[in-house]
Amino acid sequence: MGHKNKKYKIVYVQGMTCVSCEQIISDEVLAVEGVSAVNVCHKKQQATVHFSDQPDWDNVLNVIKIAGYSASLTAGEPIVIKKKATASQWFLSIAIVFALVLIFRYFNKLGIFSSVQGSVGMGLALLLGVVASMSTCLAVVGAVIISFGAKYQATGTFYQANVKPHLLFHFGRLTTFFVLGGLLGLLGGLINISTGFIMVFTLLIAVVLGWLGLNILGILPSFSTIVSMPKSSFSYWGKLKKSEHPLAPILLGGFTFFLPCGFTQSMQFFAISSGSFWVGGITLLLFALGTLPVLFGLGIATSKFKNMKSVVFEKAIGLLVILFAFYTMSTGLALAGISVDVFTSAKNVGSATVSADKQVVEMTVDYSGFTPSTFEIKKDIPVEWVIDGKQLSGCTNQIIIPDLDYKKKLNPGKNVIKFKPTSAGTINFSCWMGMVRGKFIVTN
Repeated sequence: MGHKNKKYKIVYVQGMTCVSCEQIISDEVLAVEGVSAVNVCHKKQQATVHFSDQPDWDNVLNVIKIAGYSASLTAGEPIVIKKKATASQWFLSIAIVFALVLIFRYFNKLGIFSSVQGSVGMGLALLLGVVASMSTCLAVVGAVIISFGAKYQATGTFYQANVKPHLLFHFGRLTTFFVLGGLLGLLGGLINISTGFIMVFTLLIAVVLGWLGLNILGILPSFSTIVSMPKSSFSYWGKLKKSEHPLAPILLGGFTFFLPCGFTQSMQFFAISSGSFWVGGITLLLFALGTLPVLFGLGIATSKFKNMKSVVFEKAIGLLVILFAFYTMSTGLALAGISVDVFTSAKNVGSATVSADKQVVEMTVDYSGFTPSTFEIKKDIPVEWVIDGKQLSGCTNQIIIPDLDYKKKLNPGKNVIKFKPTSAGTINFSCWMGMVRGKFIVTN
């Protein structure tokens, strides 16, 4: 209303999904000489540009395109549709995903990710960060980094003016993700989260990841159209970007924790469900660490990296995220006593030592998981399950048996669980987060 007497022009923008897109475009267009105000609406897919002096409209369109959106001064121009992938491109995408899975399984076997929580959980968080930095996280955070790199004023050598601000930005990002992730985990622990609650939260994470994967493949709209930040919150963001204070990059990096990225939100859900400060904090830290290489390189180059994605690369990312979603769903189902064996493989099948009055099975818990993870036992004979806690982690320090409605906290050294199988079939068990799984095959 304050721009009633000023001249304005409507710019038609394609690709906006949420209020963060509005803020990014508003900031970029406001920097163009002659522009006095900008009103952006992602629902209408347009920006109303107010001016006192006629701006360079080619420049206006260009800054919007640099931020990752398409723009036009003419209504009704055909929408740019993503190229459909050919059969060979789909094949190459699947091959890339298969190669990445093999690499991940190799690192998992080496135990690189497993010293804190459980190999899959830590590895998944780091790998999700890498994937996020090449997809929706790059779209949300990357445009902000480009804007920050262009606007933040620093003098001195190349390192002082170009590298140091981005190091500080990511220092703030990593620190905030660890601290706030830990606090989310602590909050989850204080409210005494039940196994059922963790199951529901895990399935929710799976739905979020599945939505993200389908969005990357172009099947569903952006998740940010459903979960988004209030527009007013971006006023603080704008002030930070224009600030020349030495702490501004650190605060900006920390603020990205709250940006509407579905990957970040799924990791935040996971942190809450962990019920642990250290598990929550390290999970979010590793996720942020996974995003660092691409986002840091983007910040220094201030480039259009996200516009360089090929159809093959985009499809591979979408398929990989959907694979993550299925795996996460399998962990949630494991907490309900439903085993999905496609994601697990028995390291070997353990047999029971049977005597007149009991059958004894022995299992080792270390950073590689449960060994053996599958046992064959007899019906109607009491079981003495001896668990050697050699290397317990934040995930494997508790065993749950949903079919028996039983859970036990494990301690280093020998732990014994006793039960009696009364019918033939399968009794599934897992760590308390459903990530490390095993089963008893009960025979007559």
